Amino acid sequence: MRRPVLLAALLWAGGVAQASDTDDLLAALQQAQTLAARGTAEVSVFFPPRSVPTRQTNALPVVPFRPALIAAHFTVKRSEAPSLAGRDVTRFDLTPKVGQAARWTIWVDRTWNVPLAFEERMPDGTLARRAVFTSVRAQPARVQRPLLPVPAGLRAAVLTALPGVRFPPGFTPAAVKTRGNGLEITLSDGINVLALVIAPRGVRAAPGVASRRVGNRFVWLVGNLPDAPLRSALAGIQTVDEGELGTFLTTGDSNT
Repeated sequence: MRRPVLLAALLWAGGVAQASDTDDLLAALQQAQTLAARGTAEVSVFFPPRSVPTRQTNALPVVPFRPALIAAHFTVKRSEAPSLAGRDVTRFDLTPKVGQAARWTIWVDRTWNVPLAFEERMPDGTLARRAVFTSVRAQPARVQRPLLPVPAGLRAAVLTALPGVRFPPGFTPAAVKTRGNGLEITLSDGINVLALVIAPRGVRAAPGVASRRVGNRFVWLVGNLPDAPLRSALAGIQTVDEGELGTFLTTGDSNT
């Protein structure tokens, strides 16, 4: 009789541990909206390829985190890690629950509770991007980085504007802005971002880029995904009606 009770207790404890790991990471990302480390950081970008992949800066690049989507789409695992830039840190590994999106590792300062490093890796483990502090100032800086909400109704509007579009697993529309004579729709899974572009002309095929003509418009999908899911997302689009998305553009975007 005791075995079912013990099993239930273990399962409950495992669920609490997982929730705690996710909650701890989201608390750090929330803290990073108002506080950020400063010092010397090395930033390396290998996808898309660059002639000079590594540069130095005084801060980590801003990543468009969307906490609610991270909680929904990623499994988060917390672990111990060696110090970074002379600071004690905790490591958080983020693995997508579905699809072929990149996985991430974020190192968080244990005292300040803000990120000191991150890595983005493709599903096969290839490093796409890394940013890490090599030294930090004695105190973090105050910053203002508002959380990025997902507008209610945007997903339905995109499905109406592009009937037949199939969002890659784990991704959902999160923002819309003008781009030249077209529009750019941001697809997010909480941390990875794809650009779904409606434009008057196509774009050359390349790793991380798919393009398809629909009527007198072209639709591109650009981001760190394999070719197959990028093409699959666009394959069923029947028509393009950009007017359906006008209410989701900000005033500044609409006038550009």
